[in-house]
Amino acid sequence: MEEKKALLVVSFGTSFPDTLEKNIAAIERDVSAALPDHVLRRAFTSGMILRKIARRDGVHIDDVPRALARLVAEGFTQVVLQPTHIMNGDEYDKLCGQAAPFTGLLDLRLGTPLLTEAEDYQALARALMDSLPAPGEGEALVFMGHGTGHHANAAYCQLEYVLHDLGWKDALVGTVEGYPGFAEVLRRLSERPHIRAVRLHPLMVVAGDHANNDMAGEEEDSWRAQLEGAGYAVTCTLKGLGEYPAVRSLFARHALVAHDR
Repeated sequence: MEEKKALLVVSFGTSFPDTLEKNIAAIERDVSAALPDHVLRRAFTSGMILRKIARRDGVHIDDVPRALARLVAEGFTQVVLQPTHIMNGDEYDKLCGQAAPFTGLLDLRLGTPLLTEAEDYQALARALMDSLPAPGEGEALVFMGHGTGHHANAAYCQLEYVLHDLGWKDALVGTVEGYPGFAEVLRRLSERPHIRAVRLHPLMVVAGDHANNDMAGEEEDSWRAQLEGAGYAVTCTLKGLGEYPAVRSLFARHALVAHDR
């Protein structure tokens, strides 16, 4: 009997249908194309988003335990589980804990987040440099990440170092809920007196609430408003990382590594 194989792509999730299609679904398609003999399935880790989608749209998306239990019940024997998380933080820890009980029931091959090994930072930095225009004369490129209290938060600083080493000296990385925050970004911009303009980009898989409000919003405490108040000309790009083919290919590569492990 032929072995039944599945690919479970796990995301934090989003409640915005257009963002879901442009980012998460796009990643799922590219990862699935790398493993064409695997049946594609989806799971989200955010209970809040799952409940909102079910209540608002009547759409029920599985969480990780439910998705894996369903695969067991349907007779699948091998599952590649690929997260779309950027780092090995709280959501990935939760995913690993939820998947652990199924290791005796499935040949479960767990992929890693975007930034895991040292070479992943080089790969993501180069993908960003291939996808975005380089900072122009007198311009800084500022990436807004989510940030976390988890020790994995150090990934943001390492990514910025790698971008500098590869030649983008005026690319900075800040976070909404971790270090470096906006205050550190503003200070580092002030240490570059030649900078007069700032381009803001989300360093998140989807351009959701944080990108639309904390980064580009009309409120006076948004990054855009505060930078304009400090005298910078500001432009915002509301595209998640999932919209860039070069970044999506990295998730596909991680899934292939997990499959062959």
